[in-house]
Amino acid sequence: MAHQWRGVIREYIDRLDISADNPIITLGEGGTPLVEAPALAKLVGAERVMLKVEGMNPTGSFKDRGMTMAVSKAIGHGAKAVICASTGNTSASAAAYAAAAGIQSVVLIPEGKIALGKLSQAVAHKSQILQVRGNFDDCLDLARNLSANYAVHLVNSVNPDRIEGQKTGAFEIVDALGFAPDYHVLPVGNAGNYSAYFKGYLEDFNEGRIKRVPKMWGFQAEGSAPFVQGSPVKNPETIATAIRIGNPASWDLALSAQECSDGKFGAVSDKEILWMHRFLSNEVGVFVEPSSATGAAGLFKSAQQGDSLAGATIVVTVTGHGLKDAGWALKDEDGGDILPTVVNNNAAEVAESLGLN
Repeated sequence: MAHQWRGVIREYIDRLDISADNPIITLGEGGTPLVEAPALAKLVGAERVMLKVEGMNPTGSFKDRGMTMAVSKAIGHGAKAVICASTGNTSASAAAYAAAAGIQSVVLIPEGKIALGKLSQAVAHKSQILQVRGNFDDCLDLARNLSANYAVHLVNSVNPDRIEGQKTGAFEIVDALGFAPDYHVLPVGNAGNYSAYFKGYLEDFNEGRIKRVPKMWGFQAEGSAPFVQGSPVKNPETIATAIRIGNPASWDLALSAQECSDGKFGAVSDKEILWMHRFLSNEVGVFVEPSSATGAAGLFKSAQQGDSLAGATIVVTVTGHGLKDAGWALKDEDGGDILPTVVNNNAAEVAESLGLN
């Protein structure tokens, strides 16, 4: 009989910081596919490249892995409401899991800086949404202040329960492959996911499940690249809204992960991100939001700049589904609208327009 996936807490409860009697709030997150990407492997000169497709989580992003832990632990502590700052995906996930738990969610978003697909999810899950005059970092400071002084539980990735849940992505990759990849590549915004994957791999290494920890490669948008610049960015700007973060909450954890794994941080332009966004959908068959293409864009840029990936096995986490920020799929390279060709209801004319004659 086929195994019914039970969500990351039940699947990995013996490897997570949660007691057996803690209530579990789950929407069936995790168990996402590891998709072969031969076109990307050829593009970068690697032996094998696979995409960890986190858009297949319940709310369409990797955030659900951490949110099941954060909200479950919040309920265990008796919380009646949760709060988060968000550029989109966290708000969607927090709202959904709070709804499942029967508690209120409060979302603070930067004014005018959120993709509508994500905002609609928070609205659908009856979250209380406030647009703050400021950027994401301002929202996070405010959320921290409120959670410290009022009866709301913070569920951003500064909450270690989030990192604890997100590390299960590494467990799944090792379970699927039987070994660790040579490189693990991710987009980087707040750097929680980068830190979480390293944590998962390190635990697998320490417990003898793998022989090495992958080199962790994290890529940011050029207009929002504090790790590359070496200091926070006051006014980050990029079309990749999910990683438009100038002062990452997981700064120290991420730097430690980079150093311990012999990894690196890099930056790519918005143009490079959008090119890879299109490549992944056209050539690999995986539709991601632009932010999610940042890791793959960085991998390609590294190969172009001379990094040899010959013989390497690489996993690239693509963090959110393309429907989160679908408008970019309807734009051409010059920013014009892509519209369907109008034809008459005539087989010969349709065949001619398709070049079938």
